[in-house]
Amino acid sequence: MTPIVRRLLIASLCSIAGAVGFVLPASAQWLKYPTPGVPRTPDGKVDMSAPPPRTQDGKPDFSGIWLTDDGFPCPQNQGTDLLTCGPELPISRYGIDIGAGVAGGLPYRPETAALVKKRTAEQSKDDPHARCFPDTFLRSYGLPHLQKVVQVPGLLVMLDEDNAMYRQVFTDGRPLPHDPNPTWNGYSSGRWEGETLVVDSIGFRDDLWLDMAGNFITSAAKIRERIRRPDYGHLQIEVTVDDPKAYTKPWTITLKQRIVVDTELVDEICLENEKSSQRMLGK
Repeated sequence: MTPIVRRLLIASLCSIAGAVGFVLPASAQWLKYPTPGVPRTPDGKVDMSAPPPRTQDGKPDFSGIWLTDDGFPCPQNQGTDLLTCGPELPISRYGIDIGAGVAGGLPYRPETAALVKKRTAEQSKDDPHARCFPDTFLRSYGLPHLQKVVQVPGLLVMLDEDNAMYRQVFTDGRPLPHDPNPTWNGYSSGRWEGETLVVDSIGFRDDLWLDMAGNFITSAAKIRERIRRPDYGHLQIEVTVDDPKAYTKPWTITLKQRIVVDTELVDEICLENEKSSQRMLGK
């Protein structure tokens, strides 16, 4: 992706941020309520390198509120036409182009390469996220929205404040369904390998976008995540996508999340007075 196209994509996402409303209202409840059990340094800051919390059976506990930690903050207005975006809600570099995390780029099939090229050239005007459609979990990891993980025996639940989305990862040993009804987040079953939760997911809808560049997965996709919490403040998620309808071979990317404390999720419903898709149509 050229720097000019990348800049246009970032500008587009910043515009979407302003239209949809990433700014959290100061008067909302619980935004400053202290998170219990947070390890802190002598100066009161969160000790991000402290040991991770653990469940009763000794496994790492992924519970908490998380935000992308892949370091692509929205640029500030410097005399251009870009909207000013707050640095407190970073945009993952992989939310712009997930292929940036794959050595040598994504292994496109010819028809996939042509479609992604077309979408990128059109500045993502058909981006489902901008049109208030749900995002699949792989894209949600890179968006500037808070996600809350609730971990209980047999189940991991991910709550996304963007459009009140949710995802269930079952850890009770159940197999994946044989003939799943396609969904936005698919069907996920996980198992522990030492300190790592290995999650396999299938059953996706066709053409789920993974980023602003228009990279996507199809209904044939199988996704494996290897999720680790090496310390209190971070998650590491190694993702392998195997989708023979869109790519010539499986590809792998490592995504990062960081903990967010002393706050809570806030309703962020894109369809409430959404006008951007109408105004940007054809531009």
